[in-house]
Amino acid sequence: MRGITTDCSSCINSNCFIKKHLHLEKMQDFVLEKTNYTCKKGQQFMIEGAPIQGLYFIYKGKVKVLKTGIYGKEQIVRLTTDGDTLGFRGFGTSNRYLIAASAIEDTVLCNFSNDIMHAILKSIPEFTYDMMLFYAEELNKSENRVKKIAQMNVRERVIDILLYLLKKFGHTNNLLNINLSRKEIADFAGTTDEQVTRILSSLKKENAIKIVNKKIGILQADKLKSEIIEHK
Repeated sequence: MRGITTDCSSCINSNCFIKKHLHLEKMQDFVLEKTNYTCKKGQQFMIEGAPIQGLYFIYKGKVKVLKTGIYGKEQIVRLTTDGDTLGFRGFGTSNRYLIAASAIEDTVLCNFSNDIMHAILKSIPEFTYDMMLFYAEELNKSENRVKKIAQMNVRERVIDILLYLLKKFGHTNNLLNINLSRKEIADFAGTTDEQVTRILSSLKKENAIKIVNKKIGILQADKLKSEIIEHK
């Protein structure tokens, strides 16, 4: 990873956990100690089982969070973008990352080391309290996702992911602002590349989506939502 410099005070990511607490007096000193990195597309910067190197916050870019399943198959558990937090699942409870992460596109990261994070948590009660609420919310999201996926068939899981991508990343000219391969969609849906290709082809014939140079566009979001409404 290549080192660069970013300024938290000029950051436009209002959802960033650090940015939200920048108004706290003591935070001004801590943000000066962070480290920034640029990751190229496809570069892995967190390795499952490797020693924890603090928390990462995405300044700009897109990242997929991975976990190894049975037979060594990768499972995408989360997709993240500007302002999102990475590495928090193992922080404070384990000395090693419980997941891996790699850049989907060129990405700029802010890293707060273990020592810095521990110092912040011990000295800024408001930050610590909000971090506790953040963990509770993330746990609730994970539990709801596991329950939902267990009740969905493969077509419903693929549709759910398409709607998630639309909500998370938005679209331009009716094309999603993120370009995932069929394998990546399959790794997220817990299925195979072949099944994803067949389902996308079927949805295209139904005029629910369009595909332009392998990029996906949602044409009938309401139609797709109606298929999975019972799982929401």
